[in-house]
Amino acid sequence: MTSRVHGPGAHGPEVRGTGAARLPTARGAADEPPGASGAPALSGGTAGPAALEPLLRTVLAALAEGAGRRGGPVPATTPGELAAHVAEEFAAASGGEALHRLTKLLAYGGADPADPSCAAHLHCPPLAVAVAADLAVSALNPSQDSWDQAPAATELETLLLDELARLVGYGDEAAGVPTSGGTESNLMGLMLARDRVLGRASGRRVELGGVPRSGPRPRVFASAAAHFSVRRAAALLGLGEDAVVPVAVDHGLRMDPDALAGALKRCVDGGELPVAVVATAGTTDTGAVDPLRACAEAAAEAGAWLHVDAAYGGGALLSDRLAPLLDGVELADSVSLDWHKLGWQPVAAGAFLVRRAETYASLARRAAYLNPRDDEEAGYPSLLGLSLRTTRRADAFPMAVTLRALGRAGLGRLVDACHDLALAGAAAVRAHPRLELHHDPVLTAFLFRYLPASGPEDPGRVDRINAALRRRLLRAGRAVVGRTELPGEGPGRVRLKLTLLNPYATPADVERLLDAVAAAGRAEEEEAP
Repeated sequence: MTSRVHGPGAHGPEVRGTGAARLPTARGAADEPPGASGAPALSGGTAGPAALEPLLRTVLAALAEGAGRRGGPVPATTPGELAAHVAEEFAAASGGEALHRLTKLLAYGGADPADPSCAAHLHCPPLAVAVAADLAVSALNPSQDSWDQAPAATELETLLLDELARLVGYGDEAAGVPTSGGTESNLMGLMLARDRVLGRASGRRVELGGVPRSGPRPRVFASAAAHFSVRRAAALLGLGEDAVVPVAVDHGLRMDPDALAGALKRCVDGGELPVAVVATAGTTDTGAVDPLRACAEAAAEAGAWLHVDAAYGGGALLSDRLAPLLDGVELADSVSLDWHKLGWQPVAAGAFLVRRAETYASLARRAAYLNPRDDEEAGYPSLLGLSLRTTRRADAFPMAVTLRALGRAGLGRLVDACHDLALAGAAAVRAHPRLELHHDPVLTAFLFRYLPASGPEDPGRVDRINAALRRRLLRAGRAVVGRTELPGEGPGRVRLKLTLLNPYATPADVERLLDAVAAAGRAEEEEAP
């Protein structure tokens, strides 16, 4: 849809030479140009695009200036120095200069995931088309809690969720909703598991009466490498973090199916209630994918709900090469997906899906001011009962635009490019005399560590050097490298991590990054013999 702007000043105020723009204002009298009335302008309506145009030029200029000043993946500074600089700039920014000054600060002081040396986290560089679509959402500001706030966005969200459900392998009876990410999606999965399984066992509606104080203790099973949000969700749902049973993993941090079967059997034999099994498709550290089909069989035998946390690994479904890794995901009762990881969307771009819409029943709500029954009977749909949130941004729109613009094949090529990059990086680690690879990459991430000249004989010292070299790189603005610890106890578990989500980075970029890691390790080794 295009908007026409009539009258003088339709293109808005021009940009100052400094890159800052005067704040455009709302239309006053019919013969006045924008800004004559003195009121700040709005982003919507027929005049909204003209009001936004000079401000966007300001933002783009400031982004370029800030990134140029940064000159790398992060600014070369310390936390204290950056805090002081931010406070100074915040105090100095005012009036029409505020947008330019603070945007330039944001770009200078950011960790830029588009830089090949920014490779620590599941923090992707978003595609320009997705960011442009996100701007449209911000300008129009639809809210998904009622049809009359977001007519077209409501329909687009429904169509997108249908497509994502088919990507997972679900049928027409599936349902779902965009979420803020894996944490919210995992909470929803465990909430529905609690309501269905515990409700069935207790003969009561848990969402109304709460978790029963008597009867078998509810248990949730997740691998020792599962995301911490599983425990957090158990706490929020009244089950308690201690209800989560960690299941042993192999060297690649995949859940051991025999260990899961044994843990479920001990649970049932001990008079406890297995409520859910949480299988991970793409752990945050290594991208490991649990054996989903075996997990589904074990969960079904125990009468437990199967939730698959595919926040990271769900992106593999876009790739013909990697999709087989998620064999069995279609058997899950619920699934978490995040497209702000291997989907190149701006945050937030999560999705939660259930195999059968009927299992959503405990979330259904009726609010007369949002979804009155007579409106629904008249054909006005409501998405209120699909989400934990009421006011909800139209985050499905950038995802829908990207999927239509690139298609699954286009996005799959980006996934494959990042996978190839991880394979090349792992090969470079294996060839480096001072670096040690933990495990071959499954998706786009791998763990490794720097080994001092003396070798791994003093594991505590090796841990300290690896932790310190990462901070050295940050202070110098050279690189953003991840840091984690392997499961277990004692020293020798610290590992560095590269999470490669930039499909336009090259193997040479990764080799330069690894050389920087080794140089920082040698410097730390010399300072802390």
